[in-house]
Amino acid sequence: MEIAETELPGVLSIQPTRFGDERGWFNELDNPSLRARLGVECWVQDNESMSAVVGTVRGLHFQQSPHAQGKLVRAVRGALFDVAVDIRPDSPHHGRWVGRELTADGGEMLWVPPGFAHGFVTREPRTVIHYRVTHLYTPAAEVSIAWDDPAIGVDWGLVGVAPTLSDRDRAAPTLAETVVVTG
Repeated sequence: MEIAETELPGVLSIQPTRFGDERGWFNELDNPSLRARLGVECWVQDNESMSAVVGTVRGLHFQQSPHAQGKLVRAVRGALFDVAVDIRPDSPHHGRWVGRELTADGGEMLWVPPGFAHGFVTREPRTVIHYRVTHLYTPAAEVSIAWDDPAIGVDWGLVGVAPTLSDRDRAAPTLAETVVVTG
C-alpha cells in the first residue's frame, strides 16, 4: 500500500497494492498499520452513496467537534472528484482545498481527517462511493458549506455540466459565514 501526502498536510492519497492474474485482482483496503498511520483506533461506521447522474455534487460537509469525522473515501463503481477543505480556524492552510480523481478501476482512496470539510462531484453515471468514518453520523452536529464558495474556489471540473445539488447544499452558507467548532 502506497501512502502519500497531498498538498494539504494531513490529507493523504492511499493506493492499495493490487495483486492480479487471469481471474481478476485482490487488494487490501484496511489493516492495523494503515489505521496507525491515520491515527484511527477503529472505524465506527461504513457509508455508501450512489449518485445517478454525472455532475452530482455532494458537499461540502463536516461534523462539529466533538463529533468530527475522519473519512476514508473510495469509488466502488464509476468515478468522482473528491475534495477536502481545511476548515480549522487556526490552520495556516485554512480555506485551502485539495482534490483527487477517484475511480473504481484505479482503486485510490483519499483520507480526509477531522478538521476538514468533504465533498465530491460524480464523473460517471451511477457512481457509488464508499467511505469509512471515525465518528458516528450525528445529524445535530452536521454542517454544510457552500460548494461554490468563491473564497475557497474549488475547481469542480463542471465545464458544460450543470451541477445536481440537494436543497440543503444549494442553500449552504460560505465558510466565512460558518462557525467551526474544533476539538
